[in-house]
Order: sequence, then C-alpha cells, then structure tokens
Amino acid sequence: MLDPFPVPPPGALTAFTGPLSSKLSLPTLPLHAHEVIFALSFYVLVGKVFAPWISRKFVPQRYNALSSRTKINWDVHVVSFVQSCVICTMSLWVILYDEARQSWRGSGAFGIDNWEKRVWGYTGATGLLQSFALAYFLWDLYMCSRYVHIFGWGMLAHAVSAVTVFSFGFRPFLYFYAPVFLLYELSSPFLNIHWFCDKLDLTGSVYQAVNGALLTSTFFACRLIWGSYSSILVFRDIYKATSSGYSSPQYLADAVKDGMKAGDLSDTQAQTRAFMDVRHVPLWLAAIYLASNAVLNILNFWWFGKMVQTIRKRFDPPWGTKGIGPDVVHYQPPDPTFEKPKSFTTSVPGAPATLTGLSEEGLEMLGLGRKDASIKDARRRAEELMGGPVDSDPVVQRGVYADGHRRIEVSGSKATPARSTRSRRKA
Repeated sequence: MLDPFPVPPPGALTAFTGPLSSKLSLPTLPLHAHEVIFALSFYVLVGKVFAPWISRKFVPQRYNALSSRTKINWDVHVVSFVQSCVICTMSLWVILYDEARQSWRGSGAFGIDNWEKRVWGYTGATGLLQSFALAYFLWDLYMCSRYVHIFGWGMLAHAVSAVTVFSFGFRPFLYFYAPVFLLYELSSPFLNIHWFCDKLDLTGSVYQAVNGALLTSTFFACRLIWGSYSSILVFRDIYKATSSGYSSPQYLADAVKDGMKAGDLSDTQAQTRAFMDVRHVPLWLAAIYLASNAVLNILNFWWFGKMVQTIRKRFDPPWGTKGIGPDVVHYQPPDPTFEKPKSFTTSVPGAPATLTGLSEEGLEMLGLGRKDASIKDARRRAEELMGGPVDSDPVVQRGVYADGHRRIEVSGSKATPARSTRSRRKA
C-alpha cells in the first residue's frame, strides 16, 4: 500500500534530513519526517490542550483539585489512551488492508519463505505507522526526561530504548513486524481506564471489575500469546539474515523480478524492493533488537503477574484480596505515654471529641501541638493531607501493616478513605 498521508514530503524538509539520513543509514526517514513532526505535534496538542479541556469539562471539581504532580500524570494518561487507540487502529488497518505487506507472509504458521521482504521490505503504509510510533516515543522521552522525579529512571530508560529501536526502523528494517508488535498497545486503553477509576473514586466498582477483566484478557492474549509467537518469528528471520552472510553488506541488483518495477515508490508492489539493493543486518543491530525483544517479553510476564495482583487488591474475597495479605492494616489505639491531658479540649475551643487523647505525633500532624493552635488550623492541615474536604471529626491513627512498617493515617475525608502521609504525595 502506498503512503496514504495526504501531504507529500516537503522539499525543504527532505533536503534538510537527507544528509542526516545518509549519515545514519536511515534512507526512508526523508520520506516520513513530516509525518513524524505532524504526529509529534498532535500528541503535544493532546497533552497541553485537549487533556485539560476535556477533564475540566467532564470532571471539573476532581481535576481542579488535583496536585500539579497528579495533573501531569493525569494528562500523560490521556495522551497514552489517545495514542494507544490511534496506533492500534492504524496497525490493524495495515495488517488487514496492506496487500503488498500481506504478500511478505510465509507459508503456514512458521513459513520461512519471503524472509528477505520481512527483514528489508518497505511500503508507504508501514512507514506511516512507524512515523506515528516514533513520534509518540519522542514525546514520551521528553516527558520522562523533564519529569523524571515523577515517572522514574525506569520509564526514562524505556523511552530511550523505544526511540532507539523505532528510529532504526527507517533503515528500513523489520517493517513487516511494526504493526505486529504495536498491537501490544491493545491493552493500554484498559490500563489507563483502570488508573482513572482509582482517581475517580471508582476503586472496587463494577466498572473497574469489568475493565479489569478486559485488561487482563487483552494483555494476556496480545502480549503473552501473540507477542511470544511473533518474537519467535522475528528471532528466526534475523537469524536467517545473519547466518546467510548479511552481517556484512551485500549489494544486490533486483532490477526486475516477477514483472515488477523494482524500486518504484509509486507502484504498490514495486515499492517493496525500493531499499533492498543493499541488504545488511549488522550484528550490533541484531543484538539490540533481540535483546530488547527478550527483555520486553520477560517484563510482560512479570507485569502480568503484578497487574493481576494489583487488580485483586481492589476487590473483596474470594476473587479479590482486599483486607487480607500484606496490605492489611491494623490500627493501634493512641499511645498512652503521649496522651494530652483531658484539659486539652478547653485549650482549643470547639475541639471535636475525637481529637482528645491523640498522640504528640498525630497532634503535630494537624498543627495542634502549639499553644495558639485552632481547629481551623487543624482542618486546613487535614485537608492538605487528605487532598480534599474533611468531616467535622478528622481522626488520626497509627497504622501497622502486616509487613511491620508503620504509617500515620488520617480518616474523615468526604472524598477518599484514610490516606497515609507517605502515599499522599504519590501521583
């Protein structure tokens, strides 16, 4: 299939990227650089404009009450949701309707024939898909770099790896497998919905239960089954290329084969061989792809186990583990050695009965450890800790978890259950 993007490559941009693509051995980049820029601009627009607009339109009170850290995370999840829907739609469209790509398939489930086309073949549609994928990972790299304190070094490393792998695709290399592995993203919309359910007080609801079933089933089918099978195929094709002597450049003249005008980018079938005159799979490139694929597959199995564990924590037994296991909390009564005298209530006029007898630690948390303390100060401090309004009787307790660690928790929020002073800062 020819490139369906309605705008042809601008001459100035092609001239600008030409020398760079030659130096980096990325000959198809000038054909799709404008698509990368368009898609990158689209994702930036979604994150900066669309995500805040639609959030304030449908959940204004909840979105406006979020901390700046959580707003960033919220907007990133909106972009991730949009991107996964776009890239999965495009991937399925290429798989189903790109006839040139369909001709690259081997015979049978593990057919080895046509492996050269799967390794070095090119179509405009797969190039467009590659461009949208690279654009998203460039945006992701920027966000993970700027907000590494939020997303962590692991996500930054993942973004760097993704940008590297999808950049090398413009050699072209393994275009056939681009839509195959991008279908991993079929589980991402449900993963983002699961995150939004937690932020919208739908934890443990029927909506999260149904979404959880869809999340685990798509993740298992797309990443573990489909992904593992596809990894075997790509390992086989790369091994065939390197074992056939293509670890060193081979200059082949496929001028005419099967009546095709080889190399003609305006011909649906001939474009396949447009960049196959030099066939080369450096060992370092094969190692990068195979190592990245192997690590990702291992992570997929690990993530699946953690995903099931996390979802089960939201629901009651027998299907869930809520209230049991390592996350169960046993609350201690106030430590008598740190009790305030009963006359404490008279020193703070209007103090609720639940504040009488709190430990020094709990009183200090609510700002009531000073002689000039007031209930207004306590309420303001409690709302800061809770991230929302509190009832008239906020309660501070010391929670002891099954694994032995302790946290001070505040209950009494109208919006959320008890929150710990540590977990409140996490997005």
